[in-house]
Amino acid sequence: MNRPARLVTAALTASAALLLTACGSGGGDDSRPDKIAGADTGKSASPSPSTSGDGIDRPEIKLPGDMKNVFEDRKTGDPVKDAILADNERAVSSVDQAMAYGDMKKSGMAFYYTDTALMGVYQYAKDNIAKDISWTGTVRYFDREVAVFNKTSAAVTYCVDESRANLKNRKTNTVQETETSADSYVFYNTGVKKNKDGVWQIWNLTEDRGSQKCQP
Repeated sequence: MNRPARLVTAALTASAALLLTACGSGGGDDSRPDKIAGADTGKSASPSPSTSGDGIDRPEIKLPGDMKNVFEDRKTGDPVKDAILADNERAVSSVDQAMAYGDMKKSGMAFYYTDTALMGVYQYAKDNIAKDISWTGTVRYFDREVAVFNKTSAAVTYCVDESRANLKNRKTNTVQETETSADSYVFYNTGVKKNKDGVWQIWNLTEDRGSQKCQP
């Protein structure tokens, strides 16, 4: 494992086809997978005040001071796309929160992920928590783009720069420094759908680590 490979391809990839061309159908029904032990609906976490003004009670997401996500391209001028990007940020941070504190139940992952993506991030977080693996530093999200297919279906693509982050043992705080390489840059392609509560959940995700699209 190199940099904080937070979403392992093998666990999350459900389709070889790019989601930008495959998501137009809406990505399946709106049902959740069978309930995963320890991954609550997200509502078990204390809801934080809605900063988007949409009235949705959201799980509180707060990362430790040594773990920072920087999201670029946050405002597109389109309220729907902006809402999708905001929920994408919360989804990413919910996984980081689970790793940082070793607590999946109150992480909010099941609030922002569903279907195969939820099963993937749950297993990813579970495996890393069992090994006391977390990360420290700054991860940058850039070239974020949204394609809206209809009122409840869209896709989000983005690049991730992990060159300023390192793995950390959650219990001992020991940092494992790694050299920057092509694998420090990752391209993500996600399918999202709007649930009945108005949350844009990630239902499918593919990762291309070392992608030429994201190299500096």
